[in-house]
Amino acid sequence: MSKKILLCATVDYHFRAFHLPYMKWFKEQGWEVHIAANGDMDLPYVDAKFNIPIQRSPFKRMNKKAYAELKSIIDENGYDIIHCHTPMGGVLARIAAREARRYGTKVIYTAHGFHFCKGAPFINWMLYYPLEKILSYWTDCLITINEEDYKLAIDHRFRARRIEHVHGVGVDTERFRPMNETKKHELKMKAGYSSGDILLFYAAEFNQNKNQQLLIHALSLLNNDVNNVNNVKLLLAGEGPLKEQCIELARGLGVADQVDFLGYRKDIERLLPMCDVAVASSLREGLPLNLMEAMACALPIIASSNRGHRELVHNDDNGWIVDPNDSEAMAAKVKLLAHHKDLRLKLGKSGREMVESRYAIHSVLDEKRMIYSLFMDKKVEGMWEIQ
Repeated sequence: MSKKILLCATVDYHFRAFHLPYMKWFKEQGWEVHIAANGDMDLPYVDAKFNIPIQRSPFKRMNKKAYAELKSIIDENGYDIIHCHTPMGGVLARIAAREARRYGTKVIYTAHGFHFCKGAPFINWMLYYPLEKILSYWTDCLITINEEDYKLAIDHRFRARRIEHVHGVGVDTERFRPMNETKKHELKMKAGYSSGDILLFYAAEFNQNKNQQLLIHALSLLNNDVNNVNNVKLLLAGEGPLKEQCIELARGLGVADQVDFLGYRKDIERLLPMCDVAVASSLREGLPLNLMEAMACALPIIASSNRGHRELVHNDDNGWIVDPNDSEAMAAKVKLLAHHKDLRLKLGKSGREMVESRYAIHSVLDEKRMIYSLFMDKKVEGMWEIQ
């Protein structure tokens, strides 16, 4: 009988966005791959998929129903490994798997960015820190994707049997790659831009954390500068509850004709290479794939200061870090890159090299394989004591 792994997250899109290579790898090893998440998206490499009503907010009543369904799924299927992701997926799966662990099921949790971290609101520490500390007792392997979270888990003595660090989820450096100048100009013209336009790109959900307002304010400051930089365009891909607010802000600041709201896009690998600079304004990140994809396309980065951005962006090497409330600093760096193509190329080349050496999908898959191999042996016979 083949072995089984259950992958659990809040929403099923999480697996399409980040985990298909790992699901494919398990299938190649002869394992059954099961998915438990909210949503009815068709996914490849999946033998069984369970649509359960996990909610992002821990205060939603529906999570009680999701927990009951998840526990039933776990009890009925006898999984060898359960790998959970996202805060609520990680909470519900680890609680639901407590009994299964007595019979040898191994539980792995990837923290894609602890909600408690340096600079996080005090309420986050009050709510999420004790929860994660308790849940670590029921975790066979805690995987962190940035150095700050890894150090936090070690220093605060989280009780997972193993604590590991991997370099994110991996970037496909063949799919995301630089484009020569001729092709870049050609695509700009085809998309309705001038070949001389400086295109800034950011793909993110429009929510409070992603903070797109910083970028719109920075763009307006460029237009108010005595050395007017009027050939800069801001491309914002994504949907979300604050999108209309951002559209109104662009209108109010007089930059509506310089901001393109692209909506949800499935062709990021086509859009990124034709752009000139990647910008990021979020308040909190674990290790953002959108920046790694931009670096793979050899774009210089200007990003707000948070632990994920600081790990990827090194000042004067592949870009700059600015304060998330400092639109003037963001504007100043955009202006510098708009006027110096050679600097854009230098920083972009460095970013591409960084991705190739540390964050390429094949490198991260090797890291994950080493971790998975520790838990892929035959389940122990009988029961063993839960920590």
